[in-house]
Amino acid sequence: MSIRREGPVAERLLALIREHPGPDRARTGPLDAPIAPHSAMTRRRAVLIFESAIQSRLQDLLSRELKDRGISYYTIGSAGHEANAIFGELLAPTDTAFLHYRSGAFMAARLRRGRGETPFFDAMLSFCASAEDPVSGGRHKVLGSPRMHVPPQTSTIASHLPKALGFAMAMSRLRRQGIEPASGVPLDSIVYCSFGDASINHATAQAGLHAAGAAVLHAQPCPILYVCEDNGIGISVRTPDDYVERMMKQRPGIRYFTCDSSDFPGVWATAQRAIQFVREQRRPAFVHLRTVRLMGHAGSDVEANHMPLEQIEANERRDPLLGFAELLLSTGAIGRDELLALYRDTDARLRRAATEAASRPKLTGVGEITAPLLRPGRGQCAIAVASEQRRREVFGGPLPEEDARPRHLAYRIPQALTDILAAYPNAFVFGEDVARKGGVYNATKGLYERFRGGRVFNTILDETTILGLAQGMAQAGCLPIPEIQYLAYLHNAIDQIRGEAASLQFFSTGHNSLDHPGHQISSYSNPMVVRIAGLAYQKGFGGHFHNDNSVGALLEIPGIVLGVPARADDAVLMLRTMTGAAHDHGMVNVCLEPIALYMQKDLHEPGDGLWQFAYPPPHELMELGEGRVYEPSDDDALTIVTFGNGLWMSLRVQRRLRQRGISVRVFDLRWLMPLPIEQVKEHVRATGRCLIVDECRASNAGPSPLLLAELCQDPELAGCVLRRVAAVDSYVPLAAAANLVLVQEPDIEQAALQLCEERVR
Repeated sequence: MSIRREGPVAERLLALIREHPGPDRARTGPLDAPIAPHSAMTRRRAVLIFESAIQSRLQDLLSRELKDRGISYYTIGSAGHEANAIFGELLAPTDTAFLHYRSGAFMAARLRRGRGETPFFDAMLSFCASAEDPVSGGRHKVLGSPRMHVPPQTSTIASHLPKALGFAMAMSRLRRQGIEPASGVPLDSIVYCSFGDASINHATAQAGLHAAGAAVLHAQPCPILYVCEDNGIGISVRTPDDYVERMMKQRPGIRYFTCDSSDFPGVWATAQRAIQFVREQRRPAFVHLRTVRLMGHAGSDVEANHMPLEQIEANERRDPLLGFAELLLSTGAIGRDELLALYRDTDARLRRAATEAASRPKLTGVGEITAPLLRPGRGQCAIAVASEQRRREVFGGPLPEEDARPRHLAYRIPQALTDILAAYPNAFVFGEDVARKGGVYNATKGLYERFRGGRVFNTILDETTILGLAQGMAQAGCLPIPEIQYLAYLHNAIDQIRGEAASLQFFSTGHNSLDHPGHQISSYSNPMVVRIAGLAYQKGFGGHFHNDNSVGALLEIPGIVLGVPARADDAVLMLRTMTGAAHDHGMVNVCLEPIALYMQKDLHEPGDGLWQFAYPPPHELMELGEGRVYEPSDDDALTIVTFGNGLWMSLRVQRRLRQRGISVRVFDLRWLMPLPIEQVKEHVRATGRCLIVDECRASNAGPSPLLLAELCQDPELAGCVLRRVAAVDSYVPLAAAANLVLVQEPDIEQAALQLCEERVR
């Protein structure tokens, strides 16, 4: 028995072609006549489909050969799934496609319809991880093409379904605002989204499918075509034969279609009906496409280890290209010699492309790799401001900067969002309860009344859907501002930021479609400002879902912007800066708003009003990564570094220490990504002592471990005394018990006093 199955699979197809007796006169006909009575697929177009299918098959075979020679680095192939080429042929090139990783034939078919594409060479550049790969620049093997409306996709667990849905729903929402979707997507466009049968089990896939059905029930246009390529197995775990059908046939709101890749004309007919339904009805459809997986999950998957030989060979006899080749030859669509020539010519072209691609440069420097993750530099963020007339119209009276009264955090946030919505017609605010209710904490109060439901709207209660909508809307040309109600809820869906939104620019380098002053962004990016109500210290309410300090999961995501405004004016400025970073630079931004400070008005004494602030002038911004120091003096004995609720507590401690004759300065980080580390070092160097007040849990939940590591490694700070206070490694309990595990003011004060007694070397 041959453990490697590439040879048997290839030889079986070649043998059929070589030994075929030739056309059956009863089945022959003109090239533009249907190839089968149950389908409109013509012989001419059937040959085109086979060309795409054979390109995909030969790419799979060649990638494994190149892997054995140390040239290629990716062997997950599309063998057995080649019927998806039919969707690549039938869909319009402007129907945006979010693809399963076994969509090689779809890509081949779609790229054949473009101008100036070099699909053979580009595929080999990708397999060889060349820096000249026009899609990802050698960072990953991805399927994508900006010109042909295929966003680069790396999802292996159907985590792209929510953003595909978001794109589908964004098109009509944009047009209702008089804005054409990005990249000239026509009015009748639909979205194509493919995935595998094993992936349908994943919670993210279920979220996307559920949200599509919910859209129908809410009477919202949702023109998306899901195609589940069911090969009956997920790596080594079998999918029951009727599993997908039983899961999807009666799904509310989604029309179900089914076909089998053993019958290419039948797939063509089903695909036509499904595409027409979605395009005309603007409703979701689901095509259950039965396929077969050949040659294992990937090159490293030896099927003989988990599958009997009889089953392996039975699957190989079901190779859809066998039946399709037989159909082409029997109907006279193409002759035997011509089909063999097509096979050999495609193989030769791919091999020539591979030889050339293998010689092209690879990524050789860290800077090359991380270039798509760079954040805007100083002075590179800008904010648009609506005209005075428009601002007065939306504010319904005096402008916020004309109001002399200082205001608290939750009062200023909706004002900042009002200015952003007025200046950016493509901006949308959405999430659970953000519309008429105005948010759980009134942080979106008044926005619905000012801009109505077209731009400020509620979503279903699912964070995966909220963040998926944001991604799809961003790629369609929107500027999404989604809200996640609580930081703990983010963890239900954080892969939508980490694995999807934040990674897209990394995997779509090399295509600059939008130029902005001082910066260029990739064709594909996920510009968004995610607002999250979070952190702890809520009084009279809580439990660990509503009092959560787990910031660490965000801190490890490369390339995002993460800000924590502790006061009202900082929130306004940071939201503006994040909006500029999103709109002009394609950045994923997260604004973490401390719940406990939303309504805080006082600082030291009840009624002092010292935690209320004026509205900054509308053109004013805050530089990314710029902190703020409070009351520094030359005789300071200590620098307290903190953020969020820690700032409010530390400023109270600062006052009490000064009353005892101990002068300290407080530094508010404000930004956790990028971290203002050089500013921190400057202040620590000036005082010789540093106390980090981190309200998050001690073990990697907040920024203090990174801060301490950076400070300890700087030779210019050798001899400085460094300490921190942080929360206990515990979930936050209810009521007063929370104070036992969270950082308290006495903890800060005691640590500061002890630190000031230690001698600086």
